[in-house]
Amino acid sequence: MKNYFYLSFLILFFSCKKEEKKVDPVPAIIEKPAIITEFGYILNDYIVIKDTVKKNETFGYLLDKNHVEGTLINKIVTETKNTFNIASQLRVGKPYTILTKKDSTEKAQVFIYQPNKVEYVVLDFKDSIHSHIGRKKVKTIVKKVSGEITSSLSNAIDKLGINYSVTYALSDVYAWTIDFYHLQKGDKFKVIYEERFINDTISVGIGNIKASYFEHSKKPFYAFRYVVDSTKNISEYYDEASNNLRRTFLKAPLKFSSRVSSRYNLRRRIKHYNYRIKAHRGTDFPSPIGTPIISTANGTVVKSEYRGGNGNYVKIKHNGTYSTQYLHMKKRKVKVGDFVKQGDVIGWIGMTGSTGGPHVCYRFWKNGQQVDPFRQKLPAADPMKEEIKPLYFEYIQSFKQELDRIPYPKKEINIETGTNIDSFPS
Repeated sequence: MKNYFYLSFLILFFSCKKEEKKVDPVPAIIEKPAIITEFGYILNDYIVIKDTVKKNETFGYLLDKNHVEGTLINKIVTETKNTFNIASQLRVGKPYTILTKKDSTEKAQVFIYQPNKVEYVVLDFKDSIHSHIGRKKVKTIVKKVSGEITSSLSNAIDKLGINYSVTYALSDVYAWTIDFYHLQKGDKFKVIYEERFINDTISVGIGNIKASYFEHSKKPFYAFRYVVDSTKNISEYYDEASNNLRRTFLKAPLKFSSRVSSRYNLRRRIKHYNYRIKAHRGTDFPSPIGTPIISTANGTVVKSEYRGGNGNYVKIKHNGTYSTQYLHMKKRKVKVGDFVKQGDVIGWIGMTGSTGGPHVCYRFWKNGQQVDPFRQKLPAADPMKEEIKPLYFEYIQSFKQELDRIPYPKKEINIETGTNIDSFPS
């Protein structure tokens, strides 16, 4: 009887086992690595070396370290120098990328050098040697910002956390109308400007200031950039009444500084000459040695030499009426006959000749006589043509409304970003 029940149990057990469904194993999912491309290459196909140029590292050294023979290195330099002279233009601190073979040799195949944030130089020597200069895609964004002066414009810009170049751009726009060295606490500004980015996050500098408003000593100063000659892409800044903000002469021969240590004075007592009365027919602008000195107007260099108390100096003839002179330079950059534009660097601050400290003595000549530039009613730049004015007023209308709508900061900071450039008139 026991055997019967035992046998029945076995038959039932094995019949149940047969009815169990066979479950197939779940196949493992193998994800393919993401394809990474840069500079036009699929980086997955190479061993990628990214670094910056160190002191005493040359192009030859970097390739030799990555198993490229000397004869090929010389050939690469020779055959690519018309594109980019890599042997002489490699700079310490600049980034480079080397793509090497994925085999036991790990021999370099491509060298990519980035002289700046936007451009890159490709030297490809996998099979044959070829080279080209590429540019990363740059996106331009229009930004709006407002601020209030508590000590200086540069300090206000710094507190806003925006690109510092805005400081210099604003000083250029208002170089003929506002003395940025003597701004007052409570002065305010609003700016609509372009900033350029790569990869949407890396700033590569600002573009144009499209419109701005400055309130200095409670007086309003609007500025609008307008292209007056599209064929030559010539633009100027004008106010809301179409007056050109530029003047024929800058106020000072130093960029972003117009501090005066000694004015034009025909009865000045000079320490260097034991306080004897000696006419001072120049205006002294102090600044550290090496500070660039700029031409205050367009003109032709008529003198560039070292002479006595003047030291190293340059004289520029601007037209039949006006000339300017720049004394005590450490070094001159221009020579006689050179044509210079307003704002061009013509030399650097020094202490050559008779001087008690680093400065540039700026002398202003009118009809052959030295005069005080601050007492001259200097002519404005070319006015806007009458036939252009209706188009100009229509163009600036939206910018003026936009400026007027930008609120001032509650705590010195107000910034709006991320507006696509296409949202504004170009």
